[in-house]
Amino acid sequence: MKKMKPDTTNSEAKKGADFLYQMILIRRFEEKSAEEYTKSKIRGFLHLYVGEEAVAVGVTQALTAEDNILSTYREHGHALARGIDAGEIMAEMYGKQEGCSLGRGGSMHLFDTSKNFYGGNAIVAGHLPVAVGLGLASKKLKKKNIICCFFGEGAAAEGEFHEAMNLASLWQVPVLFVCENNKYAMGTAIRYTHAMQELEKKGAGYGVDSAAVDGMDLLAVMNAADEAVQKIKRTGNPYFLVCNTYRFRAHSMFDAELYRDKKEVEEWKKRDPIPQFQEYLLKEKLISEAEIKAIENSVDNEIQKAVDFAEKGTDVPLDELTKFVYTEIE
Repeated sequence: MKKMKPDTTNSEAKKGADFLYQMILIRRFEEKSAEEYTKSKIRGFLHLYVGEEAVAVGVTQALTAEDNILSTYREHGHALARGIDAGEIMAEMYGKQEGCSLGRGGSMHLFDTSKNFYGGNAIVAGHLPVAVGLGLASKKLKKKNIICCFFGEGAAAEGEFHEAMNLASLWQVPVLFVCENNKYAMGTAIRYTHAMQELEKKGAGYGVDSAAVDGMDLLAVMNAADEAVQKIKRTGNPYFLVCNTYRFRAHSMFDAELYRDKKEVEEWKKRDPIPQFQEYLLKEKLISEAEIKAIENSVDNEIQKAVDFAEKGTDVPLDELTKFVYTEIE
């Protein structure tokens, strides 16, 4: 792992503890979500982010509060890393009015304009053109913010990916395209869907600066994201960052996961980003075992508070089910 960069406004130890907290929060939140799903507290589709935590935390830390984020239907990790309240996210998945999308979006459609988080999108690659549109709007309004768009390698095989990359380059808009390459899209190995498996090479065809990084290494992702963001700010042009990662759980809670060998999953788990980062912090004497335990306890408390908040939430009244669906024209 690369070392953390010095920060004049904060200590490495404090930053390290904060990043570790975020990754553990995402992991425990997802594990609790799976548990609540088996109890039928959460319904519909549920796509978990277990194993990919270093990408969400590593990229998000490079962004400012003014930057916009768009995501896929596997967006819980991005939302938590962005700072959306865990209770509001859990309430949303419970379908409660207190949720971040007023109980109408569920797991795949988290949304919070106060955090400039423009949501999970259930259509594969459907949000990439939206990211370009937001980038063009920012450019015309002479804003200085960046549009960060997360998507999987499955989206990189869709037409919208190529259209978005082409227009982003032509219009020179400040979009950070972040591909979370977890090797299997929904359930098909990347070798069957991409003639060019080194996805970062796709950017060159559109004149977009690109890079690939080990998505299981938090510090590597942080450094790559920092470089990408700084380049976008200097040039105003888009950037394509591929984070090679792996999801430890099935595509969704409905997935029988018959397409990959269990031994392969266990091998990838040996590269779990959380214990990797813990070991780094301990080795550099930036944290103690007692402090790690305190972080875990704090996360557990936050997760329990989130579940309690969701349990006490209000169901959407039946007479309001069509609200926000149709526009009344007077």
